[in-house]
Amino acid sequence: MEKTIVLGLLLVATTLEAGGDAIIRAGLHQPAAGTRMALFLGGGTMLFCYGFVLNQAPYDFGRLIGVYVATFFLVGQVINLAAFKALPSPAIVVGGLFILLGGAVMTLWE
Repeated sequence: MEKTIVLGLLLVATTLEAGGDAIIRAGLHQPAAGTRMALFLGGGTMLFCYGFVLNQAPYDFGRLIGVYVATFFLVGQVINLAAFKALPSPAIVVGGLFILLGGAVMTLWE
């Protein structure tokens, strides 16, 4: 049960962080100052919320961040594809497999 709760928190946190980063990135390319500022404020709010949600997980901080990196990698790649239409390169896929392997070790090792 605890791992299910942690996974849910991680998915919400990674969606907030990667989404907030993507919104700020989109804001950097907006010519209208009002739109740019709105995107910056929205992205910044999402980044604050990510930190709050992530730290609700009942893991020690070191383990939590390690598992979070693997989750962030996955969600970040999905957002990169959806928002920016960018497929991961072979190097990103291979490197990502190592990230996911590390996350699995930290999650499953008792």
